[in-house]
Amino acid sequence: MAQFPKKLLTKLSEREDNNALRSLPNPNRLVDFSSNDYLGLAKNEEIFHHSMKLLKEHSLVRNGASGSRLLTGNHLLYTELEKKLCDFHEVESALVFNSGYDANIGFFSTVPQRGDLVFYDEFIHASIRDGIKLGNAKNYKFKHNDLEDLKTVIEQSVRAQSRTPDTNVYIVTESIFSMDGDFPDLMEMTKFCKANNFHLVVDEAHAIGVYGKNGAGLVQELGLQDEVFARIITFGKAIGCHGAAILGSKVLNNYLVNFARSFIYTTGLPPHSIATIIAAYANLTSSGYPRQELQGNIEIFNLEVEQLGLQEKFIKSNSAIHCCIVPGNDKVKSVSQKIRDNGFDVRPILSPTVPTAKERLRFCIHSYNSTKEIKEGLRLLDSYI
Repeated sequence: MAQFPKKLLTKLSEREDNNALRSLPNPNRLVDFSSNDYLGLAKNEEIFHHSMKLLKEHSLVRNGASGSRLLTGNHLLYTELEKKLCDFHEVESALVFNSGYDANIGFFSTVPQRGDLVFYDEFIHASIRDGIKLGNAKNYKFKHNDLEDLKTVIEQSVRAQSRTPDTNVYIVTESIFSMDGDFPDLMEMTKFCKANNFHLVVDEAHAIGVYGKNGAGLVQELGLQDEVFARIITFGKAIGCHGAAILGSKVLNNYLVNFARSFIYTTGLPPHSIATIIAAYANLTSSGYPRQELQGNIEIFNLEVEQLGLQEKFIKSNSAIHCCIVPGNDKVKSVSQKIRDNGFDVRPILSPTVPTAKERLRFCIHSYNSTKEIKEGLRLLDSYI
């Protein structure tokens, strides 16, 4: 086998020295406080059987899409799903991508142009950062969930680079942040963008299924769907499937189909993936939709944190994501392993994924966690930190 480059070996060694070397975990039967399957839909048998029924009804006995959507991969279920997404999310157009990463890469590398300006929250997802890097627009970060700092950064950047009538400004945030579980003031941010003719882009990956009527997301819960330039939604979190979509205007859809490379140059999702998304969305409007159970468990979790006196260690959150700051990769990995040894799957988030000294244990709450599991998991945490 060819010799592995020394530069790459050095980078791996540095990760190992910092106790930050990643590896793939083995499947386990621990109590789940780690997955993004907030509603348990990934294991829902009704959705599984519904998706199989859809495939039979459409006579789609196919294991793969067989090509990109612009060639042979745009099977009939795509049309059905995208129409359902438009109706469900009260938007003109929806374009399905293979993953949230593909959607963000496709949008941010393609839509903002040379001469445009992109301002993004400092805690924005890595896929958005990567997409921005691939594009030609100037980009600037602002302090997390800090609208006043955003205004300051915009003023400074516009002075440094004269804004012309052709300059488009994009403001980028998440409705629920994946590493903190908190959210911005979307109402005020939307007002600010509207007043200045800025384009607001919101990643709703961790809000879909959890917030809004039937889980339509935080943007719709606040009635802002007509004010946001684009929403990125994903199906791999609370929806329990795979894939993503960009919601926006028909002209945005047309533009992405023509210019988003992560859409154009990849094989489409297979029919069974699209059928599963359709079936999962049907579950969101059924009597069995378990969001109430999830919200109840979030309340129980926060009450137990308060009773144990752990509030100062946790980032405040009313979402399904709760993070306990345990500084240092060594320390947070040690506490995580002790909790896991007692049967609870609580994962550490290490630097450089999060800033140094902000390493954390990330608790993901689910509709199917029991009160006993929540209390026992937090009491274990309290005994080890």
